[in-house]
Amino acid sequence: MTGTVGPLEGRVAVVTGAARGVGAAIARDLWSRGATVALLGLEEPGLAAVRDSLPGRARCWEADVTDETAMAEVADDVRRQLGPVSVVVANAGLAEGGPFAESDPATWRRVVEVNLIGSAITARAFLPQLRATRGYYLQIASLASIGAAPMMSAYCASKAGVESFAHALRAELAHEHVGVGIGYLNWTDTDMIRDADRYAVLRELRAHMPRPARKVYPAEFVARRMGRAVERRSAAAYVPAWLRTTQWVRAAMPPVVTAVSKRVLPGLERRSPFEATGLLGAGGRADAVGRRHPE
Repeated sequence: MTGTVGPLEGRVAVVTGAARGVGAAIARDLWSRGATVALLGLEEPGLAAVRDSLPGRARCWEADVTDETAMAEVADDVRRQLGPVSVVVANAGLAEGGPFAESDPATWRRVVEVNLIGSAITARAFLPQLRATRGYYLQIASLASIGAAPMMSAYCASKAGVESFAHALRAELAHEHVGVGIGYLNWTDTDMIRDADRYAVLRELRAHMPRPARKVYPAEFVARRMGRAVERRSAAAYVPAWLRTTQWVRAAMPPVVTAVSKRVLPGLERRSPFEATGLLGAGGRADAVGRRHPE
């Protein structure tokens, strides 16, 4: 009995933020489905480690997704080395926490630049190839795209932005048969989330969420759902699946979040004064180092 050929067999897939966490897990999942994977990110050693774990069908490029010139060059190089791209997963992202008024303006801006502007630059760089292949663009978003939370203003603003961007892009490209999907993720077991739990304000805020909403999911579990969405060219994919129901009540979420925050935040601040976290996780530290010491 011969195996069936999957829809990604022989296709070229690009994943940004692929050196670690969700990006690395998605790259591995797409590779397991037969794709040749182009790994993009800032951390060359991490990218190389992921590449080496995917023998024969993976290469890596070190690039900042907010650098338009670099991303255009990478897109051309991927096409020359691997062939035209059929899938792009815009996953690269940063997060920081703490009160908006006390946040570092440059750090706050950088989160928005990477998460929102970096996604748009990624799409712009690879759209000519996606048009040629009638491919699929998957934008990694978040529960934060649907319902904003206090102490995460930059992250929530940027993720709401990428959701809106993906909706607009889908409408623009539908007649060209280019698919655009949105991956809505909740808490995922990455170094970014583990780092967030070191800060009392973010740890306590997650603890006050309803029990299902504060569960943390393994990156590999999330990646399998995203890989399935890519194969199906889904307009939306939710991890966990119940997250879809938040779309039905999203208009009611801001006043509820405000009421809960008004009640909970004063007590949290008395126990532990709020402070800005800076960029979270190893990816955030790598981004900060890369900007201090550009090549």
